[in-house]
Amino acid sequence: MMSRRQIFYTVASICALYILYVLVSNYVLDPHAEAFLRHKANLVRPEPRFWLQVMYIHVGMACVAMATGFLNLVTGIHARYRKFHRVNGYVYVSSVLVVVITSGYMAPYATGGKIGSMGFNLLNMLWLAATTTAIVHILRKRISLHRRWMIRSYAFCFTNLLIHLFTFVFNRMIGIEYGTGYTLAVYVSIALILIVPEVLFRTGPRLIDKR
Repeated sequence: MMSRRQIFYTVASICALYILYVLVSNYVLDPHAEAFLRHKANLVRPEPRFWLQVMYIHVGMACVAMATGFLNLVTGIHARYRKFHRVNGYVYVSSVLVVVITSGYMAPYATGGKIGSMGFNLLNMLWLAATTTAIVHILRKRISLHRRWMIRSYAFCFTNLLIHLFTFVFNRMIGIEYGTGYTLAVYVSIALILIVPEVLFRTGPRLIDKR
């Protein structure tokens, strides 16, 4: 079983490497998202340039959410620097809201068609619900419950990573057609995002303050 420190360094490393990868691949190596869009069969976008701008915002704010969310879950920071924790929390919630809104715009054009779109809309609703629940608990001074729901909310920051990981497995390793594999990856990712935090709460090291 991983210790709390091992979990910290593992998550920190994954976040740093993935944020770097996402920023370089989307803003430097493929700024027009050609590699991503070529998999969208029969995709019709009313305003391609606007779609691309929305995607830039979506990607950037998703990286902000991943970074700020991680910082706010570091026990030492929220215990010693409460003002920073609060402000950083506002930034996290704002970035989540932007990601959900932009994802809602892009969902109808998701790879995999309507079933894929439904998956992304479900993800958006679940992420918004978890984040809102966390806010309600902190407003009522329920620190422990707030932290639990923030962990559940933060799990959604790994959506894109998980979807691409499982798409690679389904498409490249198993041989499933890309659109079908991508859609399957969306729903497998949803399941993992919901399950993993609950498993950590029950079997992992203490991740929340007992207050």
